[in-house]
Amino acid sequence: MAVPHPSSTFRAVVTGASSGIGMELARVLARRGHSVILVARRGDVLEGLADELRGDFSVEVEVRAMDLSDPSAVATLCDELAEREISVLANNAGVATFGPIAELDAAGERAQLRLNANAVHDLTLAVLPQMVARGSGGILMVGSAAGNMPIPNNATYAASKAFVNTFSESLRGELKGTGVHVTLLAPGPVRTGVPSADDASTVDDLVPDFLWHDSSRVAEMSLDALARNKMRVVPGTLSKAMSVAGGYSPRAVVAPIVGRFYGKLGDGA
Repeated sequence: MAVPHPSSTFRAVVTGASSGIGMELARVLARRGHSVILVARRGDVLEGLADELRGDFSVEVEVRAMDLSDPSAVATLCDELAEREISVLANNAGVATFGPIAELDAAGERAQLRLNANAVHDLTLAVLPQMVARGSGGILMVGSAAGNMPIPNNATYAASKAFVNTFSESLRGELKGTGVHVTLLAPGPVRTGVPSADDASTVDDLVPDFLWHDSSRVAEMSLDALARNKMRVVPGTLSKAMSVAGGYSPRAVVAPIVGRFYGKLGDGA
């Protein structure tokens, strides 16, 4: 088998569904007939999205408003998902910080690691046994091009995404022939719509428009790749360049260059 077809009992789970790629993944899954469980901190946004998906696509939508940097919340969700029929798990939730780690909030950095890496690991372990036993299922890991190299001034994020990237591709090797698909999405900058002058960030200022990739297109590409059990999706020019640089360029040369760029992001945060 592969990724199960939509049914009344199966659910596709999307973490970080309140914005960006996560929100678009939820929309694409619902458009394709999948009932979904939306997970993020902002319950009001999730409820609005749930109403949209129910109205537009006539699917079942459940909301789980929780902070996945909180281990107790992750444990609660894992216990639930282990007892449900989960067809797709989109491990999308994540945050990033910029600047020298010694100058950043230590509690926030620890929470970032729990969200970006530990929650991904725990949720995957919760749904994997049922998928293997059933011989079908799909796990989409949202890593990052940043996880391919050391990045000064983005240390926690880059390291956490390195875990996701490596975990995803290692898992594929273990699951070969089981019917369970695993795909890694490793994007660079992804934009939803066009930012206004009022809400444009330092990232918007530093990254030219042609290097951004649209989140709705990224979601479509990612779920198509998951259906085909493609190993990795690297959308956009900058993502591909970072992947090549991370794989083939001397780290002693690349890290200072990339670090200076990310240091500018910290200066504007």
